[in-house]
Amino acid sequence: MRLAALALCLWLAGGSALAQPAPAADNGEMQRIFQEDQADRKAPVGTIDWKVIRPRDEQRRLATRKLLADGALRTADDFHAAAFVFQHGHEDDDYLLAHTLAMIAVAKGRKESLWIASATLDRYLVQVGKPQVYGTQFSGSKVTGGWTQEPYNRDLISDSIRVELGVPSLAEQARQMADLPTLMPAPKKP
Repeated sequence: MRLAALALCLWLAGGSALAQPAPAADNGEMQRIFQEDQADRKAPVGTIDWKVIRPRDEQRRLATRKLLADGALRTADDFHAAAFVFQHGHEDDDYLLAHTLAMIAVAKGRKESLWIASATLDRYLVQVGKPQVYGTQFSGSKVTGGWTQEPYNRDLISDSIRVELGVPSLAEQARQMADLPTLMPAPKKP
């Protein structure tokens, strides 16, 4: 009898009690932009022609900025993809926006976006002349002719926090640094 009464109530309510809003679908244009961004970076190490890629990156940022302005990004994957597009910018605000977008992706349930959130904050800090704190940014030193993570405040963030964020530990970063010369030549000394 109770089941019949519940069914009658649901039927009278038009089934709205059972209706759940459909989850938002990923924005196809944003996903295409992200795939193009990543494809441009799949060439063998040392063979990427940045003079060709930089204008493409700029066009992708402009298109993504329009999607953001139009409110067209809704899913964790959309915001994750947009974070990578802005991570490949050149301005302080590109990196800060990338960080914000990565945090939205995390808030929407994409835990894998914790790494890009960390990397975007590091890149922003380095860009504004402050030490990175997670150790995600490696650059070639024209002074030493080798690779560096400097400036880097290794003491602020513990390895246990790095692990929670999907960032390699200090020991793993040291191994990465040691492997870099075999993967990609550093800039030559002047």
